Amino acid sequence: MFVGLDLGTSGLKAILIGEDQTVLAEATSSLDVQRPHPGWSEQDPATWISSAERAFEALAAKHSLKDVRGIGLSGQMHGAVLIDSDDNVLRPAILWNDTRSHAEAAKMDADPKWRSISGNIVFPGFTAPKLDWLRKNDPEIFERTAMVLLPKDYLRFWLTGDTVSEMSDAAGTSWLDTGRRDWSDDLLNDIEMSRDQMPSLVEGTSASGTLRSVLASQWGMSGEVIVAGGGGDNAASAVGVGVVRPGTGFISLGTSGVLFAATDSYRPDPETSVHTFCHAIPETWHQMGVILAAADSLNWFAKACGSKPEDLTIDLGDLSAPGRTLFLPYLGGERTPHNDVETRASFIGVAHETDQRSLTKSVIEGVTHAFKDCHLALAATGTSYDKLIAIGGGSQSDYWLEAIATSLNIPIEVPVAGDFGAAFGAARLAIMATTGAGPDIAKPPKSSKTIDPNAMLTEAFSDAHDRYQSTYTALKGLS
Repeated sequence: MFVGLDLGTSGLKAILIGEDQTVLAEATSSLDVQRPHPGWSEQDPATWISSAERAFEALAAKHSLKDVRGIGLSGQMHGAVLIDSDDNVLRPAILWNDTRSHAEAAKMDADPKWRSISGNIVFPGFTAPKLDWLRKNDPEIFERTAMVLLPKDYLRFWLTGDTVSEMSDAAGTSWLDTGRRDWSDDLLNDIEMSRDQMPSLVEGTSASGTLRSVLASQWGMSGEVIVAGGGGDNAASAVGVGVVRPGTGFISLGTSGVLFAATDSYRPDPETSVHTFCHAIPETWHQMGVILAAADSLNWFAKACGSKPEDLTIDLGDLSAPGRTLFLPYLGGERTPHNDVETRASFIGVAHETDQRSLTKSVIEGVTHAFKDCHLALAATGTSYDKLIAIGGGSQSDYWLEAIATSLNIPIEVPVAGDFGAAFGAARLAIMATTGAGPDIAKPPKSSKTIDPNAMLTEAFSDAHDRYQSTYTALKGLS
């Protein structure tokens, strides 16, 4: 048996699967985020450990863990956990959606070597600018930092006693030479850091250590338990839905939105704001277009209406052409393709006849247009896919999926009911690390249906997207 752990921002999920990848048990434990100042987002790493303990105990209560042979890890990316020379955590972890280091990120990004080596824009949420912010604003903590760990890798440290990361998560720090799959001494030195402060690196399919015997005994496990390298949350999700080969991709309609494609070569294009990262699979990379408020846009609008998202979308009927009202879903800025932390959301074209239904449609269409931006940005790098697999809470809306399929002119596969997310992908990586199996074990889930583009509406969505892009340009800086 194999365990997958996914450390998210709002909770930790654990999944237990058998040799045949059948799900045997699941458990979740919630987490809170602290926001002590505007733009700050932090968590106490001790809560991750207590959540993991509760999750393992819940799994053990549902199914014997005696035969567990491997554990895989996935987690929220970009966070900074600072460890001193005595292995103590120095301060709360600074999370991926913390924007305090926007000035440091902009300064780094203005130096061509950061994009050249890392293959990406230095976004404010990435790890390196967080440390540069600390260097300037909390030099005592910065000087005491002996090791920087990403969130899931702090869990690994607790599980194994080893400080190790893997390629997909490390690529989101801005310190990785993404083409060479190794830390860049040049980039580390640029902010007065060194390789000694970085964990060692393994591939996501490799062993990173073994579970400490005291924990194995506590949870009723016998024999050696391998802990796999694992993956960042999106790379692990890709393994969960079988997106491990070039030409395959998925679209995630979660709180944020992700358009993800696997590639067999490293071809960065930072100017598009596309993320070019190592995959959790060896000799494989991936590209992502990321929008910061996908289903979160609908959640926000539903809350403003005193309603629930599902109640707003239940009577939309058949897909229709975009209306006059336009929504720009930039509730907290945007990543792809704008890299704009200052822009904010807006409704345009609201008239006397505009009602709740038309506003709901415009929110769905606005997020759809944002995905079209990501699709065009990936295409500009030469990345393509014949179809996409839909995941995330928003994928339960056929209306929304048809809008996206029509806008992108790409069919979208909807998996059968089940959990094929990051925790499942992490468990698959545990199988690979423990048994030596290859990526072929990461099969796509069976499809319950295919949502095809509506050819009658493709031109209307294209015209609406053109207007969407023009509106962003016209409003840029006003919000």
